[in-house]
Amino acid sequence: MQYKLTTPVTREDLAPLRAGDTVLLSGTVYTARDAAHGRMMDLLDAGQPLPFPVKGSALYYVGPTPERPGQIIGSAGPTTSGRMDAYSPRLLDLGQAIMIGKGARNQTVKDAVVRNGAVYCAALGGAGALMAACVKALEIVCWEDLGCEAVRRLEVEDMPLTVILDAHGGDLYESGPAAYRKAAGAI
Repeated sequence: MQYKLTTPVTREDLAPLRAGDTVLLSGTVYTARDAAHGRMMDLLDAGQPLPFPVKGSALYYVGPTPERPGQIIGSAGPTTSGRMDAYSPRLLDLGQAIMIGKGARNQTVKDAVVRNGAVYCAALGGAGALMAACVKALEIVCWEDLGCEAVRRLEVEDMPLTVILDAHGGDLYESGPAAYRKAAGAI
């Protein structure tokens, strides 16, 4: 099925989603990669607030390329999500609702997704121009010294995503190949 969602989202918004569904996401999406995640953990360890509202938020693992004149953002394809696995459960427990990236996640992240009624969605790897076309506005929130890895606030419209991990324990990286093998055996 295909769903349209606008951030911030609630557990109730995400409850109908199942691994394999598609989402057209609109609203505010924050960006952060490895270095920014490390700094976020340092803030939390020091009892400081995060630089953006985490409850109901969507966080895109991307380090966009520099924009050309007249563009809002350069190519904005996802980075490998597994590099954020050490940080993601803590952010999910604080209310983050949607993670966006590419690649498989570890069991601790999967458990945190279910525990928090969240989802992990894949963006189209290798299609950074398509993802960038969904971005309607951009503002650097913090850590500009990180360059492409600075935390940004993106305003997106109909960003195409695929649900990989759902709030019910579904994992497209497990169910997808199994369905393919079953279908292939029936041919």
